[in-house]
Amino acid sequence: MSLASYIGCNIEIPINDHEYSDDFFYIGGCFAGDDELQNVKKYQFTTPYIYEVSSHWGIQIFKYMDPEASTESKKKLIELCKIMDSYLEKGDFFELYSCWVGEETDKREGELTLQINNFDINQIEIPEKTLVRFEK
Repeated sequence: MSLASYIGCNIEIPINDHEYSDDFFYIGGCFAGDDELQNVKKYQFTTPYIYEVSSHWGIQIFKYMDPEASTESKKKLIELCKIMDSYLEKGDFFELYSCWVGEETDKREGELTLQINNFDINQIEIPEKTLVRFEK
């Protein structure tokens, strides 16, 4: 199984038009198909536009994970916030949700709200099945 990360937002954003890019991080397809995108939209997000955040492994940050994987997830999250900050206007938000492919309909295990430009990456935990709302 693969850990996928999804974002939801109120605006359309450009996606990478080729799957399985070698880029460190991009918005576009990797693990999820149309069914997974529809399920995560229906069961997890409050926004109309849903995208997979592709990085060849999902974003999750928690205390007891492998330090190398944690560092990589933190870099991906910082990059995601930079990208989304360029698209969002003051007062808008985007949502992030990571889960194992096929578990998009499962009950959330947590929720968190952060300011897109004002959080300490070393003080947050985002385990799988946690909905994170990033506000601008």
